[in-house]
Amino acid sequence: MINTTPRVRFAPSPTGYLHVGGLRTALYNYLFAKNKDGEIILRIEDTDRNRYVEGAVENLIDTLNWSGIKFDEGPHVGGNYGPYFQSERLNIYHKYADELIEKGKAYRCFCSPERLQKLREEQQRLKLPQVKYDKHCLNLSKEEVEEKLSAGESYVVRLNVEPGQIVKIEDVVRGNVEFNTDNIDDQILIKSDGFPTYHLANVVDDHLMKITHVIRGEEWLSSTPKHVLLYDFLGWEKPVFAHLPLLLNPDKSKLSKRQGDVAVEDYRKKGYLKEALINFVALLGWNAGDDQEFFEMEELIRKFSLERVNKAGAVFNIEKLNWLNAEHIRHKNVDELLPLLKEELQNSKFADKSFSDEYLKLVLEAMHERITFVKDIVEKSFYFFERPTSYDEKIIKKRWKDDTPQLLEKLIDEFEKLDNPNKEDFEKAMRGLAESLEIGVGKLIHPVRLALSGVGQGPGIFDLIFILGKEESIERIKIAIQNIQFDKKDN
Repeated sequence: MINTTPRVRFAPSPTGYLHVGGLRTALYNYLFAKNKDGEIILRIEDTDRNRYVEGAVENLIDTLNWSGIKFDEGPHVGGNYGPYFQSERLNIYHKYADELIEKGKAYRCFCSPERLQKLREEQQRLKLPQVKYDKHCLNLSKEEVEEKLSAGESYVVRLNVEPGQIVKIEDVVRGNVEFNTDNIDDQILIKSDGFPTYHLANVVDDHLMKITHVIRGEEWLSSTPKHVLLYDFLGWEKPVFAHLPLLLNPDKSKLSKRQGDVAVEDYRKKGYLKEALINFVALLGWNAGDDQEFFEMEELIRKFSLERVNKAGAVFNIEKLNWLNAEHIRHKNVDELLPLLKEELQNSKFADKSFSDEYLKLVLEAMHERITFVKDIVEKSFYFFERPTSYDEKIIKKRWKDDTPQLLEKLIDEFEKLDNPNKEDFEKAMRGLAESLEIGVGKLIHPVRLALSGVGQGPGIFDLIFILGKEESIERIKIAIQNIQFDKKDN
């Protein structure tokens, strides 16, 4: 047994943002580890120096921390199996590359880029089923190799794949998968710059870090036979493999930036709750065996199993993500939502204004059943934070009658009589006035809403009046009477 405690890893490359597919891989590894009382390791696969992006590691760690995925080991928390940057482990990879060469399972290749290009073109001209290296340098004598090394010729180290063999893989998600080595190239293990490729570094690190389960995207399935060969050539026990289904656009094409956002950071900036994004991503290829769709992290941990991961590609449905975001907002109390609303206000045109926590909590209580994003309160219910400067023309034509100003003046008189009123007092005053005037209360409600908000819909009218307060509500009604009457005469 590799290790008595299950150990998994998430091993991203620092090439920019964190793809939602990467978040799902990290999440499934995390859920599996925590469900099994195991450990999850963060390892940074930064050996492709051409694709390295400055600041990407810090961004990855920040985004993963935000999402709630916590690592037991990694560059930011330490551990007993570091370093956790592959660029700091080069001597380790060279040690095992040399061992493979000594065993005849790998060899140095000195072929120039020009020769390799001609080889590719010739194989393509012959319409061969696969373009592969022709093992030319495998046939170099020991003396020829030593001569080239002494001359300082550039080389790579290639895996020596024996043809005509069947590599069998037991995959938790896909069952038994077989590959014929006739279709497997002599993969480069060490590049000419001395850095390892993903294949060697991945296998060496997984072994030395005692990884028991390799859970990764389906795109790595075709590389797995090369990894299995490396495990066998080095005499190491293989981990359990589980390859996750592809993420698809609604048209069933592979999820890509051409059809929408793919970076976790984009969804974070748009105001999605981390709980909603995690819930949504968890359902992209997994289900609990029933119709449940709303999950908190702890419940996901309890219910997750690799056996319930699907083979078929998972469609990224933005409508479902939006629905889940609204559901998670509804499941939060106002104290949890308060810092989110304050952050949205700080990033808006209202940043210079000051609102008490008590006031903002009242706004949240009135609105959090009505919104998909916390930012909706700031963007669509602006009237909580400033007086309206215009009024919906359609509502004016429909709801603002010739007698409306007189009715609202009477309502103002009733409101002014109230002493420290609550929501019920405002309602009693309005309904009482309507009854005494023998009119439907709607003749008051709709114009008052327009006067207070400038629009024709929103929270309950008595919630709105109470939140704004007696003085502010009266002032807004007075302003509306003046402005709307002026506009009607002007028209």
